[in-house]
Amino acid sequence: MSSPRVLAIETSCDETGVAVVSGGRRIASNQVATQIALHATTGGIVPEVAARQQLRWIVPTIHAAMAEANLDWDDLDAVAVTYGPGLIGSLLVGVNVAKALAVVHDLPLLGINHIEGHIYANWLTDAPVEDPLPAEPPFPLVCLVVSGGHTQLVLMHDHGQYRLLGQTVDDAAGEAFDKGARMLGLPYPGGPALERLAAEGDPGAYDFPIAAGVPGLDFSFAGLKTALLYKVRDLGDEAQARRADLAAAYQHAIVEALAVRVERGLRETGLQRLAIGGGVAANGPLRERMAGLGVEMHVPERALCTDNAAMIGSAARWVTPLREFADLDAYASGERGL
Repeated sequence: MSSPRVLAIETSCDETGVAVVSGGRRIASNQVATQIALHATTGGIVPEVAARQQLRWIVPTIHAAMAEANLDWDDLDAVAVTYGPGLIGSLLVGVNVAKALAVVHDLPLLGINHIEGHIYANWLTDAPVEDPLPAEPPFPLVCLVVSGGHTQLVLMHDHGQYRLLGQTVDDAAGEAFDKGARMLGLPYPGGPALERLAAEGDPGAYDFPIAAGVPGLDFSFAGLKTALLYKVRDLGDEAQARRADLAAAYQHAIVEALAVRVERGLRETGLQRLAIGGGVAANGPLRERMAGLGVEMHVPERALCTDNAAMIGSAARWVTPLREFADLDAYASGERGL
């Protein structure tokens, strides 16, 4: 079968995602139940609360995804689920529901790495079935994964074949966005709020560090957060009036820290192809900066940058034997996968 249909489940954090993906490329449905309003009251994600909300929304979201795809269970070829990394309580909800569905409907069960899913968001399209599929990102390519918990630069040789070029030595870029937003008194989720405020400010108003002293292709954002903290303290009462400039300069430093390593990675590998993924890849200035590198760039639609199940359905097609329907009994029996 050339276009296997996969029901994918993503519950690694505070989003309950369920999707149906055909052939690893075409999105038949993509439902996400978000907890943003709930966690805004605490200014961040409370893991226990997130897990309980996953329990509440997983079944309705599955029903919504199957209805949107207009499919019956007999139309599916496999179930895929994020097995990590993420919040253990949230992950357990998705994994156990996926196991139950696989057993009840006699479907293979495929465990997918969340970070790998962010990479494979670049293979997805929601174009109508009658439209031809867009070209796939060609190999080899350099891939930047930037999210709330992860910042990695990877050389991707082929499907499922990676070499880690660099990663953060302390905090992730998304975490830096969120903590910076909190220092500036912005609401949750911090990253989008900081981007909106930064649009009103001057990115050159302050000279924040970009971890230039960190060698090679590794990233660091802890010093940048500390620099913002000290600057806010130094400004005192004036900080409120300078929030837009602070946000703009801080965002600029994060984007430049990422761009410097990406440029180094492209030079060291000799490649002129770049893919980016993860929640921070939805950031407008980052997308503009990467587009300005003058290389072939692949970036998902913004809705596919943040956590969603469609990316898990895509990864399931390309990094498992699903393409040839070989060895699926091993997955279903637990010898491989979960």
